[in-house]
Amino acid sequence: MSHQHDHSHDDGHHDLESLRMFGFWIFLITDVILFGTLFATYIVLHGNTNGGPTPAELFEMPGIIAETFILLTSSFTSGLAVLAMNKGNRKGLIGWLAVTALLGASFITLEVTEFVKMVHEGATISTSGFLSGFFTLVGTHGIHVSVGLVWMIALIIQLSRHGINSVTRRKVNIISLYWHFLDVVWIFVFTFVYLMGVM
Repeated sequence: MSHQHDHSHDDGHHDLESLRMFGFWIFLITDVILFGTLFATYIVLHGNTNGGPTPAELFEMPGIIAETFILLTSSFTSGLAVLAMNKGNRKGLIGWLAVTALLGASFITLEVTEFVKMVHEGATISTSGFLSGFFTLVGTHGIHVSVGLVWMIALIIQLSRHGINSVTRRKVNIISLYWHFLDVVWIFVFTFVYLMGVM
């Protein structure tokens, strides 16, 4: 009897995990809509420089390329973390998540440095339509990366305490998906904002 009870309990737990995964997909879809709206707004506003600095005058591509390289690498390392988890390698999983978090932190540091430099040059969010669109779009992505970082660090702590189980497994899969998603968004930012801006 108790065996049956355990079995139904496992099923319930599994359903809950599936439901949480489904919830995450819903969140991701709303995020796609959010970024889609921000991109559309930026594309409409990017020509409105109000006599202020233009994208070509502001953007320093070596730093942006470094940011892009760091984020693409972090997407790869988050994939390696999932591979380690699937092999049941907790040490490898924690190690790759830590590397991913470090790369994410480097990305944010470079981005904040870029923003601070722009503001020092008088290019603030209220300077022009272009800059309002720019800071809102790129800043929203940066906030998402920062949230991902905090989440990843919390997950590393949870994994070191509880190891790989159905809950931590779902969380690792979710953070990895979230991280790949931010990577894809960044490729669009890099293309539409930076590359088209300097051309």
